[in-house]
Amino acid sequence: MNSTPKTEGWIVAMAALAINLILGILYSWSVIQKALVDEWGWTNTEASLPYTVCIATFAVMMIFAGRAQDKYGPRPIAFLGGILFGTGLIASSFSQNPTIMMITFGIIGGMGIGFGYSAVTPCAIKWFAPEKKGAISGIVVSGVGLSPVYIAPLTNSLLSSHSIQQTFLYLGILAFLGITVLSLILRNPPTGKIPGTGSQKKSSHGGNQYTWREIITAKPFILLWTAYLMSAAAGLMLIGHLANIAFIQAKWEAGFMLVVILSVFNALGRVAGGFLSDRAGRTNALLIVFLVQAANMFLFSFYHSIPALIAGSVIAGLAYGALFALFPAATADFFGVNNLGVNYGMVFTGWGVAGIIGPVTGGLVADITGAYNISYIVSALMLIAGAILVKQIKAPQKIS
Repeated sequence: MNSTPKTEGWIVAMAALAINLILGILYSWSVIQKALVDEWGWTNTEASLPYTVCIATFAVMMIFAGRAQDKYGPRPIAFLGGILFGTGLIASSFSQNPTIMMITFGIIGGMGIGFGYSAVTPCAIKWFAPEKKGAISGIVVSGVGLSPVYIAPLTNSLLSSHSIQQTFLYLGILAFLGITVLSLILRNPPTGKIPGTGSQKKSSHGGNQYTWREIITAKPFILLWTAYLMSAAAGLMLIGHLANIAFIQAKWEAGFMLVVILSVFNALGRVAGGFLSDRAGRTNALLIVFLVQAANMFLFSFYHSIPALIAGSVIAGLAYGALFALFPAATADFFGVNNLGVNYGMVFTGWGVAGIIGPVTGGLVADITGAYNISYIVSALMLIAGAILVKQIKAPQKIS
């Protein structure tokens, strides 16, 4: 290549952003879920299960895919992710059974997202200096949050003019082709050109580059993992049920528009969270985000008009999105970049557990009570607990 390392870094970052725009098909699930309930007669709990299994599989796969990315590089891992995610969506077009769809969309699709997502963020931030890692992380992960801006209306349009099965088929073709082509652009920088590492192999905090075996019992890892779980459950519950929430609380049939609104601010939150963390520090930024989201969740049951639901979705999107810039950047700060794929994969499993707790709690509460009020309270209390944990997080001095 004749381009400079800085230019190459931005090319890689933009390809990573584009892959995340496609992986964000996951976040249009509330639109699909509403169709599964309305057209196929599934319960809210049944309709939540493929999404929940997908999140859990995605999170667990991040560990193995992250380790493979660290060893083999981002290109083959992202390529495999495109094949798996596309195949899972396409296979979902051949079944109307919740159990089968937990396998096709949930397990196969979740594996694909895990492989794709594990490759893009570590790859992109390795091209940039430590003081820019939060911002680059925010830009790259904003793709997942922003994707429902086009995916939700597209999915709604497909469901209006085609069957649910055909909708899965078309989304699967998009994922298969888009991710595999874009994956060919990804690459890590040459070892000597990784900003902030060089031959010293030091993290931005001056510590060593830690392996997953070294961090797994360390207090900073345990606190980061638990904080991720506590903070992500609220956003995941809303994303999985927002279209239904709009109908229950405001009788709004076009509730998919809330998914779009939340997605826009989810993406903005990822970028803003990255810039905020570079300036205020990771833990300070996390504390602000947790408390804002907790207040919003306590109030969510009072949002009975369309403007109120829009306002609540804006705040929820900003706060939830910020997590995806803050946690990978914090992981890089605390444990270094050399093993960031697997290390962040370990931290990310906290998000996966939240993906089980949040959506399933929302579905069960809605089926039993006909509303989501108890889910909002549980989410708010988890966020407050997470804020308390965040105050305890310190960069490690030595792990042995």
